[in-house]
Amino acid sequence: MKLFQTLKLAVKNIISNKLRSILTMIGIIIGISSVIVLVGMGSGSTKQITSQVQALGTNLIMANTTNNNGTKQFTLEDVKNIQDLQGIAEAAPAINASAAVKVNTKSQSTSVTGTTPNFMDVRNMTLSEGRFIADLDVDYRNKVAVLGSDIAAQLYGFNDPLGRDISINGNTYNVIGVLKSQGSSMGNNTDDMVIVPSSTAISLAGSRNVQSVYIKSSSDQNVEMVTNEVNTYLNNYFKSADNSISRVMSQKQLLNTMSSITSTMTYLLGGIAAISLIVGGIGVMNVMLVSVSERTKEIGIRKALGGTKKDIMIQFLIESLVLSSLGGIIGVIFGILIGKTVAAFGVSVAFSIPVVIFSFSFSMVVGIVFGIFPAYKASNLKPIDALRFE
Repeated sequence: MKLFQTLKLAVKNIISNKLRSILTMIGIIIGISSVIVLVGMGSGSTKQITSQVQALGTNLIMANTTNNNGTKQFTLEDVKNIQDLQGIAEAAPAINASAAVKVNTKSQSTSVTGTTPNFMDVRNMTLSEGRFIADLDVDYRNKVAVLGSDIAAQLYGFNDPLGRDISINGNTYNVIGVLKSQGSSMGNNTDDMVIVPSSTAISLAGSRNVQSVYIKSSSDQNVEMVTNEVNTYLNNYFKSADNSISRVMSQKQLLNTMSSITSTMTYLLGGIAAISLIVGGIGVMNVMLVSVSERTKEIGIRKALGGTKKDIMIQFLIESLVLSSLGGIIGVIFGILIGKTVAAFGVSVAFSIPVVIFSFSFSMVVGIVFGIFPAYKASNLKPIDALRFE
């Protein structure tokens, strides 16, 4: 009952100074809202990246086969040797070239990738219409092209590109397919890509050099083993080249790296937002010190009537706790509302119950920590000095 009366008195004192209480709680509200929104955005980005990478297949491996000094090139025949390595289901080459693509008066510079029919399966791509490159296209060096969703929309607008012609570096190609939107993966944006047969890409690139090989391991369990095996093969292949670069990276490694980065950024954003909570706590302490000064006579009367140090300290601690808790509740509500508003604009936000609970709990801890000094000061006032205070 005594605790209930103390709580009631604390609420009464807060209500009696509405404007001051609201201004004090603003720091707590901003801090809690910031933590919930920023951590939610960080978690949302992590989940979005994870889902995109997993959609592309966790058994995908990319080998960079570019040789810096150019003394030894990696060709289409060498890709077949990689495919024969243990644990590899498929391997698809990528002969890359920058080219100017044009349709009527619309033109754009983009990346052209020359590859083989299994490229679509290795990269886990899906066609929205038409077909992909076939073995006959590679064998007969057919001038056919498969367009990414973005490049197709930019060049053809609302018209169906299937069966139409497209100019690539002045040569006419026939559009045989359009890919579904897939986004970026391993440094390539497939939505802004033009894919042609590997044999045809050699003339576009002016070289037989295969810059990259995309590899699909036979299972998710042997990805690391295959990655090491391919890396060893390429190091042996380029052993005569002192400045050669052969980098092999799997989707799992990429996912782990990106998850680590986004997680670090999430913690950093949460930490920055938590600083405003500490600032809000300083505001609570400031107001409580003012409250102690204003209520010095009240403290003296309570002590003269038998109130103990403990009673006075508990009274001011509860008042500080109620103030920060109210700010915490309002901050949680505002944080969720702001997060939902941000999500409505297409930003990925993932709310976490543990983060919400932690944020609210932290606001209560801030109230207690920054309320201790004012409560201690109030409890140590001498009754005679307090009653004489003007």
